[in-house]
Amino acid sequence: MSNGNHVNIVGNLTRDPELRFTPSGQATATFGVAVNRRWQNRQTNEWEEATSFFDVVCWAQLAENAAQSLSKGARVIVSGRLDQRSWETSEHERRSKIEITADEVAPSLRYATASVTKNERRTPETAGAPSYGGGGPRPVANEPSGGGEHYYDEEPF
Repeated sequence: MSNGNHVNIVGNLTRDPELRFTPSGQATATFGVAVNRRWQNRQTNEWEEATSFFDVVCWAQLAENAAQSLSKGARVIVSGRLDQRSWETSEHERRSKIEITADEVAPSLRYATASVTKNERRTPETAGAPSYGGGGPRPVANEPSGGGEHYYDEEPF
């Protein structure tokens, strides 16, 4: 991102992802991430700790994958941008909040292991339909498949 608005956080989910769909069928998932910071107080030599809480929003296939893969307590790495959203309450009060719109979400492997299942590539006909399956194995980019064909247009995994 060249606009300078990029953030990376590592923390634990504070709630299960909530998956919803816009009226046009676009998937969106929201969840919270708690990020702990620990430091030693130089005057008392005691350890101190602070926790920051962030709301994260995912869109499209990332939203569906996050909702299927993550649950409260999971340690994740989130990369995205900060967005400010404003709205008016039913009492006509203006409210706003800053949230992270995720470009990437991944499990942290520092204290756990993960099993990755790649989704099948979606076609324009199936792009609007929700997909919860992991799909079967796909050929690796630039590696011949059993039939001798090459899949150079496939993204590496």
